[in-house]
Amino acid sequence: MRFGQLIGFLALVISLYILWQIRQILLVVFAAVVLATALNQLVSFFQRFRIKRGIAVVISIILLLTVLVGFFALIVPRLVDQLQQFGNIMPMALERLRSWNNWLQNVIPDQLLENIRGLRYLTQGLQDWLNRLINNFFSLVSSSLSIILGLLLFIALTIMLLANPLPYRHGFILLFPAFYRQRVDDILNKCATSLTGWIKGTLLTMLVIASFSYVGLLILGVPLPLVNAILAGLLEFIPNVGPTLSVIPPALLALSEEPWKIAAVVALYFGIQQVESLIIVPLVMKSQASLLPAVTLVAVVFFGSFFGFLGVFLAVPLVIVFQTWIKEVLVEDVLNNWQENKKDNHEEKVLAVVDGKSESSVENS
Repeated sequence: MRFGQLIGFLALVISLYILWQIRQILLVVFAAVVLATALNQLVSFFQRFRIKRGIAVVISIILLLTVLVGFFALIVPRLVDQLQQFGNIMPMALERLRSWNNWLQNVIPDQLLENIRGLRYLTQGLQDWLNRLINNFFSLVSSSLSIILGLLLFIALTIMLLANPLPYRHGFILLFPAFYRQRVDDILNKCATSLTGWIKGTLLTMLVIASFSYVGLLILGVPLPLVNAILAGLLEFIPNVGPTLSVIPPALLALSEEPWKIAAVVALYFGIQQVESLIIVPLVMKSQASLLPAVTLVAVVFFGSFFGFLGVFLAVPLVIVFQTWIKEVLVEDVLNNWQENKKDNHEEKVLAVVDGKSESSVENS
């Protein structure tokens, strides 16, 4: 390996190490880009009425803050009250689950019980899971300072990107060769379109899922319907994994009421997910980049393992961006033109050979 190549390799390794160390900051920057992209659609809508961009940005931010403040003012007090009830009801549900576990151990033969591994440790596993959840919550609260700083950075970056996005966009495009910059600009537009479609569709889907869950849990008489409905709507942001996790809390709460309610809650959530998959998603996700379920599941696990909660939260938009770049650059610009370039090179070689023979024939004559 030459000295210049060695220096380049070392520079690449150092760059990757630095990027890994600041990965959380990069995720915050990416989250700000996603939010700025979504709010830019609202700003563009106001600009259609000949409102200056600065004023349109202020109106969009005020509108977003109004929605958030209204949500917290109307929902959060009831949510806190029901969360306190949740803390009181959960020990009762776990105790009933423990009694059912003991009853099953007495009814089921020992040989069959040994084949069903982990059944006798079900209650203990749930208790350990709940304790870990509480411990993680307290650790989250203890690190509130870093969370607040990250949130402030996220808000500041979003406002700056939204106020004047062109310099940042042009600076990113300048990182590419001159002949490819127009193509990069087109790819960025496609990324923005896909992200905007996904955000709109996801927000609408979350609202519909939360509404259906609230009405269904209210009819079934499951405790704390508002908390469980909001949880179902928020977890809808995490594909595949989120809807499955949203069934657990209402099922445990139904356990404290009547045994049949557990099956009713599972059937309710299964029906809601079927309605979402067959009706809601095809209607609201027309402009979203098509994502394979297995790809999104692997992405959630992968980004969650490496980047924590923020990675899980941003897994789908990251996959959308990566998929768009892979499709446009690798597939469209490289692989689809591979045979054409090979054919062109072959024709050039043939012409060169023919020209060489003709020149040699002229010289011999």
